[in-house]
Amino acid sequence: MKKGVIFDLDGTLWDACEAIADSWNEYLTKVRTDLKEFHLSVNEGDVRRLCGRTMDVFGDELFPQIPDEKVRRKLGEECCAYEVEYLKHSGGRIYPGVQETLERLREKYSLYIVSNCQVGYIKDFLTWSHTEDLFEDTEDYGTTLKAKDENIRMVIARNKIDQAVYVGDTVMDHKSAAKAGVPFIHCRFGFGRVEGVPGVDTFFQLPEVIASILE
Repeated sequence: MKKGVIFDLDGTLWDACEAIADSWNEYLTKVRTDLKEFHLSVNEGDVRRLCGRTMDVFGDELFPQIPDEKVRRKLGEECCAYEVEYLKHSGGRIYPGVQETLERLREKYSLYIVSNCQVGYIKDFLTWSHTEDLFEDTEDYGTTLKAKDENIRMVIARNKIDQAVYVGDTVMDHKSAAKAGVPFIHCRFGFGRVEGVPGVDTFFQLPEVIASILE
């Protein structure tokens, strides 16, 4: 029987909110100087608030002062693309215990990542965290333009996983796991609060909780 552990990324494996905000502000001030009149800026709290949502909403949420919806959405897409290149060099803050715990889990389970991020973002994490060889497959919204629950089901199907669990940090992650028909484990150190589900306070605690669900 093939058992899989599928991870969310932001708030679960790392926190890149500060670097993301820095990348967007750099793009807004150095590249999109034509929008200077709108006084656009992004802070870490803005990014944290939107983490877990699909990237197509970022432009509307962060730049409401721009009256043209098409311009807002295109700007959001441009910032997301710039962010991927920026994170190749700046990275994010990997949560304590991620690499060693993933190595331990890999001995018993197949590991995956499913995130609502853009194309290239997961690759940035894998490169920065030196965990490329630990994950069997990944999927993201930028590639499929599908909801997270659909991407979870897609990963389960194409990898022929018999039993799976989804590890995330927000209510949206919990709902996506439920829609995909898989159990959920809440990372309480992340960006959101989820009540009434199994959870961990540190990444080191995951193996025991996963074992209680998949065995």
